[in-house]
Amino acid sequence: MTHVADRVDRAPLALPSDQDATGRSLGDEELRLLEEVVRGGTLTSTRGTFVPQLERRFADRLGTTHALACGSGTAAIHAAVAAIDPEPGDEIVTSAITDMGALAPILYQGAVPCFADVDPATSNLTAETVAARLHDRTSAIIVTHLFGNPAPLGEIAALAASRGIPLIEDCAQAYLASSDGRTVGTVGAIGCFSLQQGKHITAGEGGLVVTSDDALARRMRLFVNKGWGYGDTAPDHEFLALNGRMSELQGAVALAQLGKLGAGVCRRIAMADLLTERLAAVDGVDGPLVRPGDVHTYWKYGLRVDPERVPGGPVALARALRAYDIASAPRYIQKPAFQCRVFTEQRTFGQSRWPFSLARPEAVDYRPERFPGTFEALERILVLPFNERYRPAHVEQLADAIDAAVRG
Repeated sequence: MTHVADRVDRAPLALPSDQDATGRSLGDEELRLLEEVVRGGTLTSTRGTFVPQLERRFADRLGTTHALACGSGTAAIHAAVAAIDPEPGDEIVTSAITDMGALAPILYQGAVPCFADVDPATSNLTAETVAARLHDRTSAIIVTHLFGNPAPLGEIAALAASRGIPLIEDCAQAYLASSDGRTVGTVGAIGCFSLQQGKHITAGEGGLVVTSDDALARRMRLFVNKGWGYGDTAPDHEFLALNGRMSELQGAVALAQLGKLGAGVCRRIAMADLLTERLAAVDGVDGPLVRPGDVHTYWKYGLRVDPERVPGGPVALARALRAYDIASAPRYIQKPAFQCRVFTEQRTFGQSRWPFSLARPEAVDYRPERFPGTFEALERILVLPFNERYRPAHVEQLADAIDAAVRG
């Protein structure tokens, strides 16, 4: 590897950021479709055409029977949980290394998140860690494909099927990732995706859910439409539900973005592979661990840092990288989700603590010794910025900076 000290004569490149145009694939295609929406004057998806087009094309892209667009990735998870329709106090097994948007919907539907441990090398759930948390009150499993790296889907799906428990896939960070030849989002009963600013494709906010189950599809569509059956012969508000719809403006942008998804994912994989190759000689750091047969699509690049070989671990390395204008995220999240106040103090609806008030003691047992893999994963991960606008020169600069920071 060429060291930074050997390259001081070159002006540093600004790394593309997915928070602005430098790291996004937005362009004329999105503007053209947005103009069509605005000139047509129909901005609601209940009467528009762009959101239905997005739904059809996304279902076709993934090979599912149904796709439903909604207002956010959180709304996508919420629709999925509502479709499963848990009883109050039921448990949903999931990961504590995730965004709160994947957990709040569980509580809003009256269920209790029951956290399973993760594989410290991948930060993902495994069949073994999920099995350790299953109970007669388990009504669903939500598996997150963190950073775009698939969880061991075949094993988890087989476990879920053997117990008759629906599997929901959180694919917000994993567009077009695959496990043993199967695209994530299509293995479980429901797959959930996000269109938030920094995802593989974006509409600023937005979500998509996919399923090949007709009954689940109808219930999710009703849920994001306040329980109202648009198009039914005699529509009614069939059950308690919210307005989680996507607008035609979001739908137009997402539709244009969908056409760019394949190329963007290919670019991410190619640049990530190059970065992994460049870092192979750097002592104390390793690229993501991808299981044989899986395809990681790199929402972010999760660098694994060995604190015994890199003094201070990810936190110190992140601090050193700032000298090279590289903003990284040590630990990804600062603490497991169950250490947030909503869980430790059970802050939900007034002073009721509901639905925690219905929980089994074991389901809300958050002692650290029950989660060794979770804490080890967070202590070793450094999340590097990544997007579809990276080119070899950016990767080379990033790798050289990591090399220099580790040696320093």
